[in-house]
Amino acid sequence: MLLLLGAVLVIGVISLSLGAVEIRPLEIAAILASKLGLSLPVSYEPSEGALLWTIRLPRVFCGLFVGAGLALSGAVLQGLFRNPLADPTLIGVSSGAALAAVSCLVLGETILRHVPSGLALFVVPLASFGGGFLLVNLVWRLSRQEGRTQISTMLLAGIALNSLCGAGIGVLTFLANDAQLRSITFWSLGSLGGTTWPIVGVLAALTVLPALWLARQAQALNVLLLGEAEAGHLGVNVEHLKQRIILAAALIVGVSVSFVGIIGFVGLVTPHLIRLWLGPDYRRLLPCAALLGAFLLMASDLAARLVVTPAELPIGVVTALLGAPFFLWILRRERQQL
Repeated sequence: MLLLLGAVLVIGVISLSLGAVEIRPLEIAAILASKLGLSLPVSYEPSEGALLWTIRLPRVFCGLFVGAGLALSGAVLQGLFRNPLADPTLIGVSSGAALAAVSCLVLGETILRHVPSGLALFVVPLASFGGGFLLVNLVWRLSRQEGRTQISTMLLAGIALNSLCGAGIGVLTFLANDAQLRSITFWSLGSLGGTTWPIVGVLAALTVLPALWLARQAQALNVLLLGEAEAGHLGVNVEHLKQRIILAAALIVGVSVSFVGIIGFVGLVTPHLIRLWLGPDYRRLLPCAALLGAFLLMASDLAARLVVTPAELPIGVVTALLGAPFFLWILRRERQQL
C-alpha cells in the first residue's frame, strides 16, 4: 500500500508538471504554498499559477476519485458475483448511467430551464446515478426467484438491458444536433478535460462515503468467496449485502460516468493485477485496487495529454489500448487452467 501510495503521489506530481506548458516541481510547490498563505523563494509566472490551480490540479483530483472508485466498484462486484470477469458494465450500471447522461445532453435545454443555476451542476450526476440505479434495480428484480438472487440470471439480464440502453443512446444520438453530437461523441470516449473545482467537490461528496463503506465490507466478501449458503451460515446477511454493494457501486459509477464519460477496463483490469500481486484477500485487495486504479487512470490521462500535444486523445482510447490486450491474456490464462 505504501508503494502504491507513493506511485500515486509521483504520477500526480508528473501530471501537474508535464503538458503543453511545463511547470517545474519547485514551482508547483511554490504555487501550492501561496494558496496556503505561505511564500517560498521560488519565482513562477502568474499564468503558470492559474494553469496549475484551475486546470491541472482539479484534473488530477478527478482522476484520483474516478480511478479509485471504478477500481473499487469492479473489485467488489467481482467478489459479489464470484466472477473474475465481472465489472460495472455487466449489470447495467454504466449503461443506465450513460443513457441518463446522454438524455441530459440532448434534452438539457428543456430540463435545465426549470432548474436553479446553483443546482445545474448536480443535474447530470444525479440523473446518471438515477439511471444506473434504476437499471440495476430492474436487473435485480428480473433475477429474483423465491426470495433469492440468481447471479447467472442477473448477468444475462444485464447483457440484454445493456443492449437496450445502447439502442436508446443510438436514438438520442440520431436526434441530437451538431453541437450535441460532438459532445456525445467526445463524452462517450471519456475525458478528464473540463474538470473544475465544483466538479471535484461533487465527485468527493458523492463517491468518498460509498467507497469507504465498500472498503469496510472486505471481511464479508472474503466469507462470500466460500459460497452464499456457507456465508449465510457464518452470519453474513447475503441478500442485504448484495443490495448495499450494488447500490454503492451504482452511485460511484453513475457519478463518475456523468462527469468523465465511459472509461472501460479500469474496473476489470485493476483487481486482477492486485490479485496476481497480493492474492485474493479483500482486506488487501480493496484498498490496493483503489490506489492502483487511481494510478492507472492518472497515468492514462497523462498519456492522453502528451501523445498528440497540444491536442488530446480521449482517455477511453488509452485505457482500451491498455486493457483489451490484458483482458485477452486473462481469457487465455483462464482457458489454460481449465
